[in-house]
Amino acid sequence: MPDLDLTLDHQRLDDSAAVRRYFATFARITRHLGAVAAEEQAAGRLTKEEAEALARSFVSLNLTFRALGLKYHFAGRAREAGAITFDKVESGFPVASEIMVMANDALQAAKHLEGIPSADRLKDDMVKAILADRAVPVRLQNALSQRLYYEELAKGGLFWARNDPEAIWIGGDGVAQRRRYLLRWSTYDAQANLPVVWLMEVGDVGRTGLPKDGARWPLVQRHLMAQAVGGLTLLTIARGFDDDFDDVHPVRLRRFTLGPMWSAAFTRQEGPIREVLAQARASEGEDWALQWTEEDLRVERTDMVQAGWFGTDERRVWRLMEPKEQGVSELRRTLVLPERPYQALAALDPPALRRHFKIVVGEGGRVLRFA
Repeated sequence: MPDLDLTLDHQRLDDSAAVRRYFATFARITRHLGAVAAEEQAAGRLTKEEAEALARSFVSLNLTFRALGLKYHFAGRAREAGAITFDKVESGFPVASEIMVMANDALQAAKHLEGIPSADRLKDDMVKAILADRAVPVRLQNALSQRLYYEELAKGGLFWARNDPEAIWIGGDGVAQRRRYLLRWSTYDAQANLPVVWLMEVGDVGRTGLPKDGARWPLVQRHLMAQAVGGLTLLTIARGFDDDFDDVHPVRLRRFTLGPMWSAAFTRQEGPIREVLAQARASEGEDWALQWTEEDLRVERTDMVQAGWFGTDERRVWRLMEPKEQGVSELRRTLVLPERPYQALAALDPPALRRHFKIVVGEGGRVLRFA
């Protein structure tokens, strides 16, 4: 693998072996995240609906990385393949512009597929080229990888820069015919270059169920996406939603930030994680650690406030941890890491990481230990 330029925050990978290793690492990580969500459900920290909602986001993220891996599979070998850019200092993830370009490619996937020969035709041409020229048909190989890339885009279900809210039914509580939904939406933060998943539990007292209400549901979706930015606290978002929608009552709001991802092979680490990965000397595919941050905001009580001359509205009062300026009820940081990096972490025991919850993962997506 070629040396990376340590003077740049964003790094271009233009070597096919490095690109494949980079995306193989993310394939392992996203597989592990599904198992972590299942373990969180088993521990009672996530409901079944919440774990499934997170798992769907992880699957979408895996499909996105799989597609990007196909797009750049022959980087450095075929000029047409280009080079992927990732954030090697702050996040370890591909830069947000890669996700935005991919979304534009998806809009034109059908047109691109029309202009590329079928996979079977390309494979036949490769065999003929090998027999006739006794050379590796790199351009044909790249054409096949591009076809597979556009086929992945055409299938859909990927993690985009903006993934609009969906509503998941979680029951009714019998109070004023209140329906309960779990709202899920996600973004790829353009500033931090990190995927972020949001979950909000709401009570709906509208005449028509929220996701079937053609008047209210688009307004809710638009409102939530407008507020889905990293600089806003959960308290600001929840209060704004509570003020703007009298018949949709927020009960709990959570924000899950996936990353940074640190890798001994690809990122420039700062602080104790650098020494941890250096001491671990883990094998290829096991030399990484991922931070998973969960911000949680829960209702403490509901007050009734006057609305107009004769009406009243519900308003939530939120439970806040200290310092209250953080605008959350609980903040929990978790490190997900393979066994060798965890052993190095346990031996070094850096004070800055003692408050992180640790989840150790192994082969096949198994969760080996909570610590």
